[in-house]
Amino acid sequence: MKLYNSIGPNPRAVRMFAAEKQIEIPRIEVDLIGGENRREPYLRKNPMGQLPALELETGECITEIVAICEYLEDTHPSPPLIGSTPEEKAESRKWTRCVDLNICEPMANGFRFCEGLALFQNRIVTVPEAADGLKRIAQDRIGWLDAHMGGKEFVCGPRFTLADILLFCFLDFGRQVGQPLREENKNIAAWFQRVKSRPAARA
Repeated sequence: MKLYNSIGPNPRAVRMFAAEKQIEIPRIEVDLIGGENRREPYLRKNPMGQLPALELETGECITEIVAICEYLEDTHPSPPLIGSTPEEKAESRKWTRCVDLNICEPMANGFRFCEGLALFQNRIVTVPEAADGLKRIAQDRIGWLDAHMGGKEFVCGPRFTLADILLFCFLDFGRQVGQPLREENKNIAAWFQRVKSRPAARA
């Protein structure tokens, strides 16, 4: 396997997932700032031009964070980061999707349409007038999740899962691009420190 890697929270989530499973995957660095991901030969790996991408020994490439992590879970089931039973898998998939759609996506697009506009405006459709609203949506959903996290060690209770990894990588990214975690979100702040202390968080 080879991981096409770059800066940003998306590749980091896959690196962290792999690190939790102690999977060593050789990396090929792609210059995101220079737009290497938006031209050949990378577009033959991922026509969408997004990162990361996991290239298998067959030459086939898996793209999208969740799909890559699902593959790694299936091929390296221990320790389980999605689940060992249908019930565990359903719970972690539910929360992963909730975090992705309600927090990660509006946070990322809030950045792309504002602080990152100069980088992204000639690569994707950007809507600068939507940036503030997207950031508000992300913060509102973080506040909602904070209430849910009361008394819980991780998003799925006692189990550390992909949902935690995705949330951690994007909240850490957010604080670097003008979307810091608000002080009133004390449950998530405590959770963030727990996750940050894990060795895989440095991946």
